[in-house]
Amino acid sequence: MTGCIGVVVVEDHELLADGLCFLIEQDLGWRVLARVVNGLDVYRACVVHRPALLLLDLGLPGMDGVDVIRQCAQRWPDLRIVVNSASDDSERARQSLEAGAAAYVLKSSPRGTLIHASYQVIRGERFVDPAVFGGMHDPASARHVPRPCAFEMPERLLTLRERQVLKLVAEGQRNRDIAQLLSISVKTVETHRLNMMRKLDAHNVADIVNWAHRLRMML
Repeated sequence: MTGCIGVVVVEDHELLADGLCFLIEQDLGWRVLARVVNGLDVYRACVVHRPALLLLDLGLPGMDGVDVIRQCAQRWPDLRIVVNSASDDSERARQSLEAGAAAYVLKSSPRGTLIHASYQVIRGERFVDPAVFGGMHDPASARHVPRPCAFEMPERLLTLRERQVLKLVAEGQRNRDIAQLLSISVKTVETHRLNMMRKLDAHNVADIVNWAHRLRMML
């Protein structure tokens, strides 16, 4: 890949976003095309700006970071996605890699780690922070460590829309607010909500919030 690399930065903490933009433009010499603070806005930003690289946090309002990765990776297979996360949870990292991320870097790591990871993915390679997976450097190996059976993982039964509704309900959004955020009807939101609750055997908002935490959608 040649020429100036365009990057979309997804980070809801302003100071961290400022630091990432400085690193991209000053240390890497690339160009920040857009800054996004909400998971629901990432797809649209990629449609408008067509970045070569997407640098994102996982703990986003509006839409879970792993779902953002999956949505963008399916739409743009050549888009290079780098996760910059505060979470050293190996399962969360594994989910990101399986969804389509090319790199997973901890926010607590030196800035040189993120710089190195960014160069790696632009060259078509992959990178996992050595602090994740007990120092395992090979992301391919990380993706193939045995996982629990499907019946132990009810999130696998949820559609992307149901996961979006789950997160938004857990964040305290009402059905009509969710409908506006997702550009769908209130009736459709109600249908997704009922289906999601049925699959998770959730009976009230408290159960939904609990599931959002269990599925690592909430910090």
